[in-house]
Amino acid sequence: MPVSHDLYQDLKVTKEEIQQKRSQDVKLNSLLDKYAEADKEVVKAENNQSDDDYVRTLKEKRLLVKDEIVRQLEQRA
Repeated sequence: MPVSHDLYQDLKVTKEEIQQKRSQDVKLNSLLDKYAEADKEVVKAENNQSDDDYVRTLKEKRLLVKDEIVRQLEQRA
């Protein structure tokens, strides 16, 4: 059964740390919302047993958003 991807584990930060940074950074907040939506799309496609190419495209989209989040966090560090 497909599950949501754990962004916090990937970023090696706690949910609390991200929530604090999110509240101070409008762009980061937007990116995190965008990531959550992309992740939901991936899980939905996997649950629906969608075409592999479609699922791969969604995962690539999610990865691009994650890369933007990493860049935004590095700028704020």
